[in-house]
Amino acid sequence: MRPRPLVVFDRLDLLEWQFCQRISRLSLYSPWRITLQAASRLGDWPAWVLLIMAQPWLQPNGTWRVMQYSVVALFAMVVYRLVKTRLCRERPFITYGEGIQCCEPARDRYSFPSGHTMHAVMFSVLVAAHTPWLLPVIVPLTLLIAISRVGLGLHYVSDVLAGAALGYAFALISLYWMG
Repeated sequence: MRPRPLVVFDRLDLLEWQFCQRISRLSLYSPWRITLQAASRLGDWPAWVLLIMAQPWLQPNGTWRVMQYSVVALFAMVVYRLVKTRLCRERPFITYGEGIQCCEPARDRYSFPSGHTMHAVMFSVLVAAHTPWLLPVIVPLTLLIAISRVGLGLHYVSDVLAGAALGYAFALISLYWMG
């Protein structure tokens, strides 16, 4: 038996699907699609692992930051997985089939919240606190990752906003508890 999504998701889907359809149609343009796919793949893990591993060379207490960033990333991933598997909102390309084109393989069936956006925002806030000189690189990457999730047909806008809110909250918790 397939899990039943929350009624609020049914209503949000109806409100968002046309916008998601318009955004995903932009992926028909090859250069834009390739840009979104590259951003999405960087947001899978390579950008954040590189950022974590570079901490000892980026700041004096970098070894501590490696631990802090790793712990918060793992904690965020556990909470994210719990939320995602309990709320069961199907991806827009699954719900609307032909109306929204999927331009990147999805890792699973459910879309709420966006884990890519969660990690991107979380690491952007941590970078702002510890190595703000990296923000000119991290902020555009974060925005591209967030846009790519809708543009590739993998998420609704509300999934991305929820992921961003979770990422912001995890970063603030990390800064409060670990500095």
